[in-house]
Amino acid sequence: MNPPEVISLGNMLVEIMRVNLDEPLDRPGTFVGPFPSGDTPIYIDTVARLGRSAGFIGAVGADDFGRCLLDRFARDGVDFAGRVLPDHTTGVAFVAYFSGGSRKFIFHWRHAAAGQLGPEYLDPDYFRAARWLHLTGCNLAVTERSREACYRAMALLPAGAQVSFDPNIRPEVLSVEEVRALCRPAIERADVILPSLGEAAMLTGAATDEEGCRLWAAQGKTVVLKQGPAGCRVFHGPEDLSVPGFRVEEVDPTGAGDCFCAGFTVAILDGLGLREAARFANAVGALAVTRKGPMEGAPTREEVRALMAAQGGA
Repeated sequence: MNPPEVISLGNMLVEIMRVNLDEPLDRPGTFVGPFPSGDTPIYIDTVARLGRSAGFIGAVGADDFGRCLLDRFARDGVDFAGRVLPDHTTGVAFVAYFSGGSRKFIFHWRHAAAGQLGPEYLDPDYFRAARWLHLTGCNLAVTERSREACYRAMALLPAGAQVSFDPNIRPEVLSVEEVRALCRPAIERADVILPSLGEAAMLTGAATDEEGCRLWAAQGKTVVLKQGPAGCRVFHGPEDLSVPGFRVEEVDPTGAGDCFCAGFTVAILDGLGLREAARFANAVGALAVTRKGPMEGAPTREEVRALMAAQGGA
C-alpha cells in the first residue's frame, strides 16, 4: 500500500460494555463485546469508511482482542503500520452507562500493548504523502513514550500537511493542570481544534467555551466546538457559524465525537467550505450513535448523503 494521506496513532482498545443502564462496574452484571475501540482507531476507521486513504500506528497483543481490532481495520481499509506484541495483551475499556446520560470507564491501557507505543514506531517514510494528522489528548497523557510519539509525528509531517487535535480529556487519566501542559505543543501546532463542551474553557482558562474558542480562532486556528445532538459551532477568524445536528434515534453515544472529527477531516480534504464541512461532520456523528459499539455506526459516504438529503438537502 502507498503511504496514506490521513494518519493517526495511539490507543488500540476493545470495549466491553454493560448491557443495561445503571449497572455499575463494582458489582456482578451483564456485559456485551468486545467491540473495536480507542478514540484514534475510531477516527481513522471512519476516515477509511468515508473513502480516504488512512493509516494507523499503534500496538495490539497477539491475542483474540488484537485480531478483533486488526480484522476491523483490514475490512474497512485502514493500513496498520504498528506492531503486534506477543508479551502484552490488547488494551480493554470497560464501560457502564447511566440513565442520566453519564458513563463510567475502567481502562486496561497503560500496561497493555496500547501503552507501549513510542517514537521508534514511526517510520519517516510513512509520512511522506501525509496531508492530515489527527491527535488526541488521551494519547498525550497515557505514557511519556506515547506523548513523544505524537510529538514526533507532528515533526515528520511534510510541508502543508494539517494537524487536527481533539482534547478528549479523560478525568480518569490525568488532571486539568497536567492536560494543559501536555496539550500545549499540540494546540500550538494544530490547524484544527475540535473541543467538546467544557474543554475550550478548561484548556484556555477562559470563562466560557465561546470565549476560549474565540481565543484560539484569533490565533489562526479553525475551532469546531462539538455540541452533541445540537450540532456544532465553528470559529474561524471573525466567523462564528452555528450548524444544527440531525435527528436520529440514539443507541450508543460512544465514539460519536471521534466519527465527527473524521467527517470534518474528510470534508475539508474534499474541499468543502466550513459550513458544509460542519454539516457533513454532524451527519457522520449522528449516524455513529445509531448502533451499539463505538465503531459500529461509522457510516459510508452513501449513508451520510442519504441522511443529509432526508433532513434538508444534500
